[in-house]
Amino acid sequence: MFNKVGFNKVLVANRGEIAARVIRTAKAQGYRTVAVFSEADREAPHVQAADEAVCIGPAAVGESYLCADKILAAAAKTGADAIHPGYGFLSENSEFSQAAEKAGIVFIGPTAAAIELMGSKRQSKIAMIEAGVPCIPGYEGADQSDDVLKKAALEIGMPVMLKASAGGGGRGMRLVTDADTLDEHIRSARSEAQNAFGSGELIIEKAVMQPRHIEIQVFADTFGNTIYLGERDCSVQRRHQKVVEEAPSPFVDESLRKTMGEAAVAAAKSCNYRGAGTVEFLVDSEKNFYFLEMNTRLQVEHPVTELITGLDLVALQLQVAAGEPLGLTQDDIQLNGHAMEVRLYAEDPANNFVPQTGELLLWNPADTEDGLRIDSGIKQGQTVTPHYDPMLAKLISFGDNREQSRRRLVRLVEDSSLLGIQDNRAFLADCLKHPKFIAGEATTAFIAEHMETSDCMQPLKAQPEDIALAALILNAPDGFHNNALGIRFGKIAHNDDVVEVEIQQDRADRGLINVKLAATEESFSLRTISRDSNKLRYELDGIQKTISFVQSAENECWIDTTRGNLFLRDVTLISASAQAGGSDQVRASMDGAMIAVLVEAGQQVEQGQTLAVLEAMKMEHPLKAGVSGTVKEVLINEGDQVKGRQLLIQLEEADA
Repeated sequence: MFNKVGFNKVLVANRGEIAARVIRTAKAQGYRTVAVFSEADREAPHVQAADEAVCIGPAAVGESYLCADKILAAAAKTGADAIHPGYGFLSENSEFSQAAEKAGIVFIGPTAAAIELMGSKRQSKIAMIEAGVPCIPGYEGADQSDDVLKKAALEIGMPVMLKASAGGGGRGMRLVTDADTLDEHIRSARSEAQNAFGSGELIIEKAVMQPRHIEIQVFADTFGNTIYLGERDCSVQRRHQKVVEEAPSPFVDESLRKTMGEAAVAAAKSCNYRGAGTVEFLVDSEKNFYFLEMNTRLQVEHPVTELITGLDLVALQLQVAAGEPLGLTQDDIQLNGHAMEVRLYAEDPANNFVPQTGELLLWNPADTEDGLRIDSGIKQGQTVTPHYDPMLAKLISFGDNREQSRRRLVRLVEDSSLLGIQDNRAFLADCLKHPKFIAGEATTAFIAEHMETSDCMQPLKAQPEDIALAALILNAPDGFHNNALGIRFGKIAHNDDVVEVEIQQDRADRGLINVKLAATEESFSLRTISRDSNKLRYELDGIQKTISFVQSAENECWIDTTRGNLFLRDVTLISASAQAGGSDQVRASMDGAMIAVLVEAGQQVEQGQTLAVLEAMKMEHPLKAGVSGTVKEVLINEGDQVKGRQLLIQLEEADA
């Protein structure tokens, strides 16, 4: 008999898709669930999914999701007797784990000692060397003086990697290829590590150039059973952040899988691990592998392992936390088929992947049939704020083989629509369709070597067909101007580009609209097959197509193309100067705080003059006058929190 730990109500100390995903399984296992949320997340899907929910403070993570005392108080208030930390936030905080256990609450994760050990790259590497796990040659000494670090790096030999001992995610990490730049890189890595993790401690490793990033999923119970569930290939990364994950790896054979799996089990056993953990390795071209780190939590990419093993990893976490044995041996683990996952982000690939904020005017995920899955923490109408990581959802596919899984994922990415902000779907699809990725040859250098010049990384331009579609969508009697022949004249703008169009309804076929672009004299005959508030089925040149769109205002629309999201405006009734340089309205470019308001009502301003400064995503964004004229009204004050596209200042344009 085993000593079962009783708990009945699980509080999920997280937000977004992982909170919703944990709540789903916990409820299916018969547990009552509690969500916590910040004031910014009051209407979020994970809040609605839980049986109970408690507000834990303002939007800022330091006052909500990173505030252990508030989360423990929420557990006490609701009677929750177990906490699932998800990933990120407090999931790898040993003090939080210890505090929960001290309060009599089951922490669904490893012990505080294991979290603390593996949270230090320096200490964990020392432990792994002692456990016989292959490690990259380097320096992990206690002496952290600049001179000692520099001497160690020179002894190891260029190139070397400097890494923050206390954290990950690419922060506090520097690749050094030139010894003359060591001093500069040590200072910057130490400073970034201190700011991000509260510790400037560094380790140094010999850089493995163009490796594969392969991780092994492990699971352990409190009865001495530890198994591995195969590997995940996470080599496709941008700035050390994973973009595409797949299982199994196209690079790993049965022999290497067994050897790496056994090394991962040894790593887990060395710290008396319990629950779900992931041991990450770098693998070189000769299939030598080296310990990178161990993540003492559920990984973002855990669904690909679930799909190829048929196991629910959250259910296993609950089972182990309840004091039950895994009930699985290594021989029980069979890998079937192939799974892939990509991360959908609110970011603009054409603008250096700057995070995006604003209202999700449309979120229409594709149908999840035939081996497809979407783990999402968003809903239409929700506002993406600058306070949290910009990941919105995970798109996941499964197939009998790698190529079928890849094709299905491309379709899932391209058929899911998100409008109101820019996102990275086109970038993800381009990665999945690249010949190197298709061949299974992607290393950690894949994006830097092959994607930097991709079309999706360039500013998106409206094509003639896009202009014609916008004219069709916005073609309302009050907008465009008719002449005696029934031709409507209008102007469609995308950013600073303005295109004059002529629109005429076919007299013989009332369902046909002819659109002519004045500048190029290109003509399009568009037939509307069907249309609702967000979908347009049309025929062009004998081919029927469907697009997603949102008419965000009478004279504005967003169109979803496979190349990215286009925001188009009917500027027929807007002055020429406003079309060329801007507008008589100054709006917030994204959610943020007003840190400076530089004008007042009645003041004369010139086109291009900075009128206010918005702070968002830890950057300052000057807001400038689109036209010359007079400030008619200032609608905000310094210190105000504003939403994306909110009207801030109204101008009155000067007479030409």
